Amino acid sequence: MNVADLLVDGFGRIQEVVHQSVDGLTGDQLVTRPVPGANSIAWLVWHLTRVQDDHVADAAGTEQIWTAQDWHRRFGLPFPPADTGYAHSSDDVAAVQVDDPKLLTGYYDAVHEQTVAWVGSLEGKALDAVVDERWDPPVTLGVRLVSVLSDDLQHAGQAAYVRGLVLG
Repeated sequence: MNVADLLVDGFGRIQEVVHQSVDGLTGDQLVTRPVPGANSIAWLVWHLTRVQDDHVADAAGTEQIWTAQDWHRRFGLPFPPADTGYAHSSDDVAAVQVDDPKLLTGYYDAVHEQTVAWVGSLEGKALDAVVDERWDPPVTLGVRLVSVLSDDLQHAGQAAYVRGLVLG
């Protein structure tokens, strides 16, 4: 297994958990918040997908799926197209209203497809390229991709947990 295969496998695991967390739920279940101020499944999956879309597109030098394929219009959320959900307030979380689980999985699958096509082509040395000099030490592509994997797996796990609470 090479580095690209490892990354593709990692992103595939996120996709599995996203589908397991969302498939078969109603709109009400998707936006249920287990306690006031908690994140809903809809917000968690939307956010993890936005982060992956934003970070991978930036690193790959491509347009985000969110805007390139008009997902921002399909979702109809009250946020600017560049919003990824970072530092959202409780009111912002509540604003992510999704009636159809296929909207969430459709967007995730489109981002996943672009992600695995690109990371599947990477070779080891490409991961050493610096992609963000605002940090000390500067962030390499490898570190950025592991960060996205880690963040997305955590949020996908949270969505799976919330699903269990919602379904009882």
